[in-house]
Amino acid sequence: MKELYDNQQRRENIIKKQYSKGQKLFFQNERATKVMFIKEGVVKCFFTEDNGKEYILEFLGKGEIIGEIEFIRKIVSLCNIEAMTDVTVYAVSPGYFAELIKNDIKLNNLLLDAFAERIINTASRASFQQLYTIEHSLAKLLELLSKQDMHMSKEDIASYLGITVRSLNRAFKGLSE
Repeated sequence: MKELYDNQQRRENIIKKQYSKGQKLFFQNERATKVMFIKEGVVKCFFTEDNGKEYILEFLGKGEIIGEIEFIRKIVSLCNIEAMTDVTVYAVSPGYFAELIKNDIKLNNLLLDAFAERIINTASRASFQQLYTIEHSLAKLLELLSKQDMHMSKEDIASYLGITVRSLNRAFKGLSE
């Protein structure tokens, strides 16, 4: 994407955009105006249910793409996407993205790889959450956050694990015993 950005003739096809921690890049059920490639930073992708509760689907970082599914399927945004850190993206106009999909085999191969990776991650996470205790999942998540030098609120941890904050507090207590 950097190469395409640097070599573009029409400077409006790909622009660099910056988002601050906590800022939303996409809003659930709204039409996206760009497809974005993450240059730097981490975002969380999450659903907000009718009762106001959030469920975090995944975290995405450098090299990941967002908004492509909505563009390909011609649908509104499936979820909210919020910056967990300061984030820089390459924002690609829909017309140019369509042209790239039609003509750029390298991009198509990268998209196929990204889709396959997401399917694997989703299936692995679902089976992991079914087979292991909350305490075990929490310990693994905390280990990963430590390695990435990231901090998450209790609400985000609970949303990612698909549990209530109350259940999370019990799991923290179980880990400390």
